[in-house]
Amino acid sequence: MVNHYIIDMFSQSVKHAIQAMIYLTLHHDKKVMVNKIAEDYDIPRFYLAKIVQTLVKHGLITSTRGRNGGIKLNRPAKDIRIIDIIKIIDPPPEKEMCLFGLDVCSDSVPCPVHDVWKTMKADFNENLINQNLEALAKKVNLKHELLQSTPHTK
Repeated sequence: MVNHYIIDMFSQSVKHAIQAMIYLTLHHDKKVMVNKIAEDYDIPRFYLAKIVQTLVKHGLITSTRGRNGGIKLNRPAKDIRIIDIIKIIDPPPEKEMCLFGLDVCSDSVPCPVHDVWKTMKADFNENLINQNLEALAKKVNLKHELLQSTPHTK
């Protein structure tokens, strides 16, 4: 039996920020209440509100208060890269850390899996740089359509 391990690369905050941004992309024609996103994605409301504040501060989202208020994307989804969202929510560390948490990891001071990890990380980052929010939202929407049309098995 082969065990598959997935490295959880993103913090919960990054995941929730991307979920909120996808939601806004799929509902781009109107302002959305933070409470609605929190409810639909089962994210604590105040936690999501803090994430949204950060996205507003960095200009990815606009926020309007009041009866007709809500949030929406500040620019077209095709112009927002996933890496931009990640860097805003979780800025990269000042020094490269080891995959195993063994302190600094670099070409001059490599960990046991440095070369493999370096290649994987570079490929992954390249994909994030080239992936925009519009494309990601379309894929998520397609996934939801497939889930609705396919019987689920446990």
